[in-house]
Amino acid sequence: MTKRKKRWLIGIAVAAIIAVSVLVGLYSIARKIAANFEPMVRDEAILYLRTRFHCDVQLQSLHVHLPRLSTLALLLKREKGARVRVDGSGLSMRLATAPAEAPPLFTIRHFAFALDLNTLRAPRRIVDSVTIDGLEVHVPPRQSQNAQPGVPPAAQPASKPNVLIRDVKIIDASLVLMPRDATRTPMQFRIANLRLTSVGTDSPMRYDAALSIPKPPGEVHSQGSFGPWEADDPGSTPLAGTYTFSDADLGIFNGIAGILNSTGRFDGTLGAVHATGEATVPDFRLKMTGHRVPLWTRFECLVDGTNGNTVLEPVHARLGSTAFTTTGAVIRHEEYGKHSVDLKVNMPDGDMRDLLRLAIKQPPFMEGRLKLESTVSIPPLTSSVKQKLALDGTFELSDTHFLESHIQQQLDQLSRKGQGQPTNQSIGDVLSNMGGSFRLENEVMTFRALSFAVPGADVDLTGTYDMDHDIVDFHGALKLQAKVSQTQTGWKRWALKPIDPFFARNGAGTFLRIEVDGSSKQPHFGLDR
Repeated sequence: MTKRKKRWLIGIAVAAIIAVSVLVGLYSIARKIAANFEPMVRDEAILYLRTRFHCDVQLQSLHVHLPRLSTLALLLKREKGARVRVDGSGLSMRLATAPAEAPPLFTIRHFAFALDLNTLRAPRRIVDSVTIDGLEVHVPPRQSQNAQPGVPPAAQPASKPNVLIRDVKIIDASLVLMPRDATRTPMQFRIANLRLTSVGTDSPMRYDAALSIPKPPGEVHSQGSFGPWEADDPGSTPLAGTYTFSDADLGIFNGIAGILNSTGRFDGTLGAVHATGEATVPDFRLKMTGHRVPLWTRFECLVDGTNGNTVLEPVHARLGSTAFTTTGAVIRHEEYGKHSVDLKVNMPDGDMRDLLRLAIKQPPFMEGRLKLESTVSIPPLTSSVKQKLALDGTFELSDTHFLESHIQQQLDQLSRKGQGQPTNQSIGDVLSNMGGSFRLENEVMTFRALSFAVPGADVDLTGTYDMDHDIVDFHGALKLQAKVSQTQTGWKRWALKPIDPFFARNGAGTFLRIEVDGSSKQPHFGLDR
């Protein structure tokens, strides 16, 4: 072998040794860099969550999956453009000021996202997409967010990390609004799918959600804005959007039934929402009667999610063809652990057929127009709704006609006698008017004043109607235009003429003290002895 060849071989060998040494060194350095990615990403994630939500953060596991590049290529690219996949599980975040027995603010079963490694060293970290499977959010009431004695706040860094998450996809989530009273059942909303998109840090995120409502049970699709997150007061986090509420079953409530559908918009916070919208229940009914009457409402209300208190401002409704308005509130009473209902109802021109069809099992026994003003109260007691229901108000019935023939026949005869024409059969199917003030309590309707009129006759009564047993007990006065003798025929008409002056008083041809007893369908009229 020539000297020249030997020099070439020695040179090649030396170069190879140097190259291998460099490669080994580079490989070692790359491996060290790769080994640092996972704790680096973990530390950055925990720092962001702790700072953003003011929580103590626990993370069971986090794994970084390196890109499909050689370690040398990864090193030479200085991580630029290299994307890693990150996934983790068992994430829990608890407010540092929360009591020990309070549930975590957030728990996440599993999460995953992709990350450009170069962003870890950039002033602004950008994460394009995060996927979350199994999220639970427990929003504490305001009083639970106050600092607890002896519990120091979580240590916060001097400056917030500038992190932008552009897109979040969440499946199988729940939002739980914790009550102020720990003995109460929290209000829980199941969220099948939720997508959040962001245009910048500390800005509201757009959302698109499909969720289930617990009471009444039904499905909601909602779109709108959420945030920015209020770390020190989660219940004050802004929320706004539109919604569609479908196939909600009202049968879960005592006393009523039907399938509700509603659309509307809302704004406010996680803890208190102001909502406006429309709702329809084509088959609305009371369970005790079962008759279906279509119900439509246009509402405006304020709902406190931490205790269920609802203020109505007002509700415009139509039951069948009857329009009315309602204002008031549903308020929780801490003493009983239940809600009370206090409403005011104004019905300027109602149809009695609609109301009777809803309220009684039998077909309506009368028709006419109703003007009603009343308070409606349901106190937070343990009895049934109909036993608790209390009404107090005034009413006017006009152009009333009884569909039960025996009742209408008695009224027709009263009108004939009142007009002094007891045998005039052309006086028939007379219309009557009624009005008065009333109070319903313990299923007994007490009439402080009740006036009733047909052509030729006026009745003024006070008394009670036992709705549970259908018992009528009224006492009052009957005034007829005709004199006593004119209410009779034949020889009685002439025989009674001498006593006409004794009954003609108080501006009436005949004035009598009367009583009404029996039932609402078969009342008995007689002199009050």
